Amino acid sequence: QVRLVESGGGLVQPGGSLRLSCAASGSIFSIGVMDWYRQAPGKQRELVAAIINGGTTNYRDSVKGRFTISRDNAKNTVYLQMNRLGPEDTAVYYCHAVINFSNYWGQGTQVTVSS
Repeated sequence: QVRLVESGGGLVQPGGSLRLSCAASGSIFSIGVMDWYRQAPGKQRELVAAIINGGTTNYRDSVKGRFTISRDNAKNTVYLQMNRLGPEDTAVYYCHAVINFSNYWGQGTQVTVSS
């Protein structure tokens, strides 16, 4: 059974940094796109950043220049480095991946930006 397990969330002050990790495990023979979504209270889930197998990345405008998505294919892991965090980045962050041509989601990790 395929699983995605996230880690790295927490409380950080405005202007600070966090690094999220998401590791895929189980019977895996292919991983396509890996991406991060977030959902703030009362808002819809939104795509934050995506990376395909070849390394091409895509970001939502509000995080460009502050967030960096990367992946380690040998470890089946995707990362999200988040710098210059602001209160507007507070949300539950979810990892998503297309594994064996099916969609999988992580359980979510809370990121809170507050002084």
